[in-house]
Amino acid sequence: MSFRRAVSLACGFAGGSAVLVCAAVAADKHGYFADRCRLRETLAAVRAAQPPAWPTANGWDYNWDKRDPSSLVNGKRKESAGDSGSPDAESSKPKATRHIFLIRHSQYNLKGDGDKERILTPLGREQAEYTGQRLAALGLKYDVLIHSSMTRATETASIISKYLPGVELVSCDLLREGAPIEPVPPVTHWKPEAVQYHEDGARIEAAYRRYIHRADPKQKEDSYEIIVCHANVIRYFVCRALQFPPEGWLRMGLNNGSITWLTIRPSGRVALRALGDSGFMPPDKLTRT
Repeated sequence: MSFRRAVSLACGFAGGSAVLVCAAVAADKHGYFADRCRLRETLAAVRAAQPPAWPTANGWDYNWDKRDPSSLVNGKRKESAGDSGSPDAESSKPKATRHIFLIRHSQYNLKGDGDKERILTPLGREQAEYTGQRLAALGLKYDVLIHSSMTRATETASIISKYLPGVELVSCDLLREGAPIEPVPPVTHWKPEAVQYHEDGARIEAAYRRYIHRADPKQKEDSYEIIVCHANVIRYFVCRALQFPPEGWLRMGLNNGSITWLTIRPSGRVALRALGDSGFMPPDKLTRT
């Protein structure tokens, strides 16, 4: 039997590059490889072709927001009452799901001198109207509409709010645009100074910790919150919430006025239900500036 035939049969039964390696070793024992160098080269090529190992379930940190009930209960009381019978343990368990809608601001005037002049363009105002209509059409009971204090985000939120009467508007400086962390791989067209990453990164991380976490145990019903901010902030939030390497944030693209939907369960599980959804806008209204 030839080495190629042995490998073919082995892969047919079990599949995978690990089987291929075993078959190569077995073939060598039976003298199918006359040249040891050829064997080493084959094994090296097979190993190089193996896919990277994916994280196991144990790789997920359920206490990523430092709100896991087991980490909040007093240890002595747990021992005396038992894990399941402790009133502290039961009262500290979140019971509601948080739905967080991250909205990227609409198109704005890139030539403006400073933030105050970087107002929405006529198209940007149209985009915000579409986003507001879409959020209203979902028929959800929104709890709050938080927005970055930058002009383009404030104007976008103001237009959206017309379609969500009674929803409180809240401005937040932490959500301003910035450079969250140096991207990997690097890009040549955008290179902030190291100090900007240092300062903006701390602020954006603070915003993440303030807004992205599981529900408070006192919250009885599911909540629906809207945050109007910026592409860099949203992309960083998504990577952090999903426990992906945050350095990959710049690999994602978001259209103006798009909707990104994160769901955080009481258990700490996080799901990305939509990333940069803008399908509710006509194709000729889509921009990514």
